[in-house]
Amino acid sequence: MTERDLMLNELAQGLRPMSQGLEWFDGLGPEAQSETLVFLRHHCVQARAVTEDGPESIRRAGLRPTHTPAVLLTRGRIDHQLGKIAGLTPPDERRKAFRLLVAVLAVADARRRDRYCSGGCTHWWHQLPASDG
Repeated sequence: MTERDLMLNELAQGLRPMSQGLEWFDGLGPEAQSETLVFLRHHCVQARAVTEDGPESIRRAGLRPTHTPAVLLTRGRIDHQLGKIAGLTPPDERRKAFRLLVAVLAVADARRRDRYCSGGCTHWWHQLPASDG
């Protein structure tokens, strides 16, 4: 488990406030931000995100439906659209993409946890304690 793994899972589970996540994300260089977005995209796919997760994810991310990442999320196959979102390059769009991908992960992983892990599991990210920060 890396610092990035921990941060992203704590954000998705509401164990850290998004303001802390954005501060962390903003402190990364452009290459590390791109890698983080691709990493998040991968986790969203692994958590079995579906198209129907879009509206709730957009709401949780606090984005308007007209923001570029939100528009992308609602158009086409979600696995392809998540890749497009992760590939956004303008700094303000990257911040929105980060917020949205964390929200998609939160929605998809919560469903996955309810369906497959409700009786207990060994996923380390489902065993995280509440953060002191």
